[in-house]
Amino acid sequence: MKTVSYGHIWKIAYPILISLVAEHLIMLTDTAFLGRVGEIELGASALAGVFFLALFMIGFGFSMGGQILIGRRNGEERFSEIGPIVIQGGMFLVFLAAIAFLLTQLLSPVVLSGLFASSQVYDATISYLDWRSFGFFFAFVSLIFRAYFVGIEQTRILTVSSFLMVGVNIVLNYLLIFGKCGFPEMGIGGAALASSISEGVAMLFFILYTKKRVDLKKYGFTGGLTVNGELIRQILGVSIWMMIQYLIGVAIWFMFFVAVEHLGERAIAISNITRSLLTMIFMPVFALSSAAVSVTSNLMGAGEEGQVMGACWKVIKLCYLLTMPFVVTACLLPEMFIRIYTDYPGLVADSVLTVRVGMSAFFISVPAFILFQTISGTGNTRTAFFLDLGPMMITSLFIYGVIFRLRMDVAVCWLNEHVYWLSILIISWVYMRKADWQSKKI
Repeated sequence: MKTVSYGHIWKIAYPILISLVAEHLIMLTDTAFLGRVGEIELGASALAGVFFLALFMIGFGFSMGGQILIGRRNGEERFSEIGPIVIQGGMFLVFLAAIAFLLTQLLSPVVLSGLFASSQVYDATISYLDWRSFGFFFAFVSLIFRAYFVGIEQTRILTVSSFLMVGVNIVLNYLLIFGKCGFPEMGIGGAALASSISEGVAMLFFILYTKKRVDLKKYGFTGGLTVNGELIRQILGVSIWMMIQYLIGVAIWFMFFVAVEHLGERAIAISNITRSLLTMIFMPVFALSSAAVSVTSNLMGAGEEGQVMGACWKVIKLCYLLTMPFVVTACLLPEMFIRIYTDYPGLVADSVLTVRVGMSAFFISVPAFILFQTISGTGNTRTAFFLDLGPMMITSLFIYGVIFRLRMDVAVCWLNEHVYWLSILIISWVYMRKADWQSKKI
């Protein structure tokens, strides 16, 4: 019987973690640079970022379906069937990127025009999205390469690609936001353009690396670019529920930020700082959850279903080990972290309580997220979607009541994190204990 050790989990997870750290530096540098431009740009970048993320998660959900299939085939040692999944998945993701680009360019002004209380925030948001939407093509193609390397449990290359991307982004942020070295001063639009170009560099790196270093024959990359509708439907059969789930989840986040914007420009700036900090400290959980999905899929493919829950608990323990020192430090010394994003004394002081509220949710979110991702890793993505509907509905009602009806302080609004993750934890725990997930075939 195959035993999944802490070392094996960490071997998969740590390159993903390093790549996520590098990728988060893109968001962090965008926020840090724009925090020196003004509060309007800082808030608008959060709103535009969540809008972009909502469409991005459609592609991410599809790539996760591909990753689950790749992991299952890797566990079954059907290696030659992996390359076609990558090729067909990449072609379909280009199609999805074109749709996302057109939706952003044509519909975002219509959709967003009636949502914002501040016309300045609206103008800055549109300026960001005009340039950021080009990044869909590069980011979506990179997603299928990420799914491939994680699915076969060879993740070290993600580190190189991510640091290359963040290096390009930092340089271009400086040049394009402030108009240095003869470049035009583009402000918030410069941050968006820098992010899109850096994603293009990462995509090109993935393509060249795969062509030069991967055993193309072993993994079945020798086929052409002819569309295989049956294989795309097979990937969609696993991924469609994740695509819908992620889209709805980010749409709720977008609704949250739009609601907070109605509390004022200071409230949305505080929420942007809090979101960025939570995302930064949550990165080990993202990395280990991705490892959990891959390990679960590989175990299921190898017929080792009995090892899944043991591996899941090991992932949760590693998550706590990696995140709790940062969570406790952020709760005790929040100003130290907040000053990464802004040097306005009033904004720093007003952000302290909200940051502490957001950080306290980690005690619940770590086991909740890992357990829920394990459900998806078994291939039961349709079940995972329906399990998530209840928590998402409860969270939406909380946001509506606390912000739109009661108009409470922004710190209270961030209790939505506790509401959502507690609901997910309870549902996921009951499902993994009671349901027959071991017999799922894909």
